[in-house]
This record gives sequence, structure tokens and C-alpha cells, in this order.
Amino acid sequence: MADRFSSVDGVIQRLRDADYLADTNIAGVVYLADRLEKPVLVEGPAGVGKTELAKALARITDARLIRLQCYEGLDESKALYEWNYKKQLLRIQADREHETSWADVEADIFSEPFLLTRPLLEAIRAQEPVVLLIDEVDRVEIETEALLLEVLSDFQVSIPELGTISGNQRPLVVLTSNNTRELSEALKRRCLYLHVDYPDLEREKDIVRVRVPEIDEQLAEQVARVVRSVRQLELKKAPSISETIDWARTLIYLGKNEIDPQLIGDTLHVLLKYQSDLVKARKELQVEGGPLPSAAAKP
Repeated sequence: MADRFSSVDGVIQRLRDADYLADTNIAGVVYLADRLEKPVLVEGPAGVGKTELAKALARITDARLIRLQCYEGLDESKALYEWNYKKQLLRIQADREHETSWADVEADIFSEPFLLTRPLLEAIRAQEPVVLLIDEVDRVEIETEALLLEVLSDFQVSIPELGTISGNQRPLVVLTSNNTRELSEALKRRCLYLHVDYPDLEREKDIVRVRVPEIDEQLAEQVARVVRSVRQLELKKAPSISETIDWARTLIYLGKNEIDPQLIGDTLHVLLKYQSDLVKARKELQVEGGPLPSAAAKP
């Protein structure tokens, strides 16, 4: 497959065209992942744009996004493939009436028409360009990571009844992790590593202006400064970038062009989602208030 990106600067510009503001670190890893044909393991706090990076890459490369959402208990049948047991039973019953030999029945029911593909196998067999997103890989058990190793190394999967199925192309693969547990060395070896943290003040201001184009520069900077102050508190969950954007939109919907302590107190629930965090933030920031009636009526 032809290289998707001509340079690191080209990655930055194309991601910006998709409303994703990447720094040189992010763009550099994406560029190398394309050239080296290696997956990218993206770690960082929740809500810093890890998943959004994969979505943006799919948009700028005109690729189909295939997403494997990881969770505790994820197994081969949900990640790779499984057999359609109900359909197999129906075929066995039908073949029994025709006195078909078991060897013929077995060859029949373990064939393509009875195979149910899941995200990993779907990505391997895809004919069109693909970005494979393995989201929150740190949520699965260590044993489940073994399912990923063959896919990440050779982009193929072995099915005992059908043999080895190899990919027709090498897609961009993005794995995300909130770093809730340490991933195995075997998994990390197969990936390029990228750590994404909360953006600095200027970059978050730029993100707000890109995602909320109707906001002016002064209000965008005030939003970024307040969110930065809130993140410095010891909270159960710090505001994500998406929550920063939601707050900026809330201020626009309320017709505000300047932030004051009362407004912060009245709208802080948009940024924080735990009562203990709200209480602490209001105390530390010395603001008071609650949800505005007009805010609840807005879309």
C-alpha cells in the first residue's frame, strides 16, 4: 500500500483539516506508524483525544473505522469470530433427514456461511482501507491480550477449522489505554508508543476555537484558563477536552461573552460529574451556584 502521509507536517495539516489539533509528537508517531506499518499504543488520561485521533485518521484517509471496544470479560468470540451455532444445528437436523455422513456435515457446518466475524477478523478481511481502533485495551485481562498478538504482529488470524486468514492490506491500527493497569511487554513490543496528556493553555484554546467556531478568542482563552485551574485540583475525575468544548458551547448558548465567578459556579456541572468534585471545586475556586434554569432548556 502506498504511504498515506508525505511528512510529519502533512499529518499535522491533514488532522487539522479534520478538526483534530495534533502537535509534532502526535503527528510524528502517526507518520512513523504508517511508514513502519506498526500499531500505535496511545496512553493518557481519559478524555484527552485518544479515541478521537483514530476517528480523525479514518476521516483524513477515507478509511472505514472498525472499533473493538474492550471490556472485562472480552473473549475470542466477541473480538475475533464465533460460529453461528443455531444455524449449524438447523443444518445438522436437515442433513440428518438426508442421512448425510458426519464427515460431510462437519465440513459443511464449519465453513464460511456459518462464520460470524467480529471486529478483528472483519478488519483483516476488509477490502477497503481500514483504521482499526482497539479502544481501552487496558480493560481486558492479561490473558485476553494474547488474542491480539497474532493480529498486531502479522495481521492474520488462525481459525482451526479454516486455517490461517491473512489480511489483504495493512491498516492503521490504534490501541488506546487509560493506563488503569500495566500492559504486557509482548503487546508493547509490537507497537509504537504515544503518550497524550491534557493540552497546554494555548493548544486547548485553539481546540476550543476550532470546535466552537462562534466563540471569540478572549472567551476561548478564559475557558481554557478556568479549565486548567480546575484540573490542578485533586479531583475524582478531571474535565476532559470534550467537556471543555461542552462548557464553551454552554456559555455561547447562554449568551455569555465573559466569565465571572457566579457564571463558573452556575455552570460547573458541565465540567465536573461527581458531587464531591463540584463541592471541592466550588470551595477552592471560591464560587457558588447551581444549574441555571436557562441552561437546562438549551439543547
